[in-house]
Amino acid sequence: MAAKQGIPIYTNLSDLFGSLGVSLKHVERWHDLAAEFERRFGKKPTYISRAPGRVNLIGEHIDYALFGVLPTAIERDILIACAPRDAASSLPHHSPGSVIADNMHTKYTRQIFAPSQLSDGNASHAEAWRLDIDTKELRWESYVKAGYYGVLNHHFAPANLSDNDEIQQPVAVDLLVTGSVPAGSGLSSSAAMVVASTLAFLAVNGKLENAATASGNALLNKGDLVRISMENEKRVGVNSGGMDQAASVMSDPSSALYISFHPELKAEPVRLPPGAVFIVANSLVVSDKAVTAKRRYNLRVVETLVAARILARSLGLDVGEKARVTLRQVVGLSAGEKEGEDIGVVSLMGALKRIQQELDILKPKNQDNEDELGVTMEEMIGLTGLAPDVFYDVYLSWVEIEATHFQLYQRAAHVFGEALRVLEFRDACLEVDNLSKLGQLMNESHFSCSTLFDCSCPELDQLTHLARTAGAYGSRLTGAGWGGCTVSLVAESEVDTFIRKIRETYPPYKDLDGETLNEVIFATKPSSGACVYKVE
Repeated sequence: MAAKQGIPIYTNLSDLFGSLGVSLKHVERWHDLAAEFERRFGKKPTYISRAPGRVNLIGEHIDYALFGVLPTAIERDILIACAPRDAASSLPHHSPGSVIADNMHTKYTRQIFAPSQLSDGNASHAEAWRLDIDTKELRWESYVKAGYYGVLNHHFAPANLSDNDEIQQPVAVDLLVTGSVPAGSGLSSSAAMVVASTLAFLAVNGKLENAATASGNALLNKGDLVRISMENEKRVGVNSGGMDQAASVMSDPSSALYISFHPELKAEPVRLPPGAVFIVANSLVVSDKAVTAKRRYNLRVVETLVAARILARSLGLDVGEKARVTLRQVVGLSAGEKEGEDIGVVSLMGALKRIQQELDILKPKNQDNEDELGVTMEEMIGLTGLAPDVFYDVYLSWVEIEATHFQLYQRAAHVFGEALRVLEFRDACLEVDNLSKLGQLMNESHFSCSTLFDCSCPELDQLTHLARTAGAYGSRLTGAGWGGCTVSLVAESEVDTFIRKIRETYPPYKDLDGETLNEVIFATKPSSGACVYKVE
């Protein structure tokens, strides 16, 4: 199982590049990064961590409801070169655990920061360290800090040490970042940044040293890294469901991944059908999840969670007053699934079809306008059966949202429909000459994302329409939406023709060519997941 595998740690580039299957251009990036690190910091890096971006083939906004998704990592990635720094000086930026962070992109300036150790006298406090992260503003170093946060509080907190472990101080670190995943594009640049920085801080602090080969680390497996990275990304204000981190960490270069989260994190390879090529096209509309989270991403998380409780209540399922039950758990309970069990794909598909007939309870009563199915806060609390103070504690105390009406019916309808499409897509990948079925499911997915989940935008709708007109079997938004990229299924023989047609018909592309065009529209190749290179 992929989740139980160790983190690949390489000691020579030949093995690393052979595993990644990367082109000469990518090899040059690694060498250029190491050389630039030495020029800026006067020493060679000790480690280089890598985390790829991902494209989600189908299964949008359902991972945080604990339904399975089907992404694949892409070649584009985040690389972080790092090395310890002498902390003997009394200067603030030489203090234990301090960080000097540079970015090879010229628009990002050097950042110097240090964590502070909490001094509340509580030795069992798991949150022993604090880093200031501004969740109101998009800043590149926030994702570096987020990755660092989990390392500090998992490996340098008294509560997480055994009786025989000595309390250590984190080392001072120099690091240099470069990335080929466009920010705000829906290709998970933020998750890749958090995963890469988490790995960099683990490596430079000696937390991976017991595994100096590609066989991995027996003490920290891929599932552990996914869970830590999920926690870390929440530090920047996004309540991620785990798909992005799992795809970045667990992918392999031969297939997509079916990632499931219930009852535990699991990933299994899904071979893509021969002749199928997935083309990513950037709408060039930037959407930052962290900045808009309270009106978009986090609001959708709350809406799906509240919808789950209301459905559970209407079905007579006992979930406990303080439980933050998910839609996947409600489906399982309705089918007789016991705690810790998995009813299996066939039973899950049947349960999904049945529960889709139970969604009217989520609509407001006496609603005159069929186009507005939202409920007010007061109506929503009433439907849950919870006291207002309990409702606030369970659903609003941990997240900031902004809305006057809550679209519970539409959100649940999308989640259940999309979860079923993922399972159908997974099965269709096993069939020969079934590209039209895959394309149909992708088209249905985009329509649901646009109308029921309201996470598309005019440019994404236009780009998917143009893709279908240009010969794609199917096309849909990928990632959180509200901008970013589309993914289209195209026959291998039609890739060049397809890209030319999109360039000619999508207005923002008309003046692009060469490498500039390749940056915004490209065919994807499944990539290996995150790894670390130990420089020797």
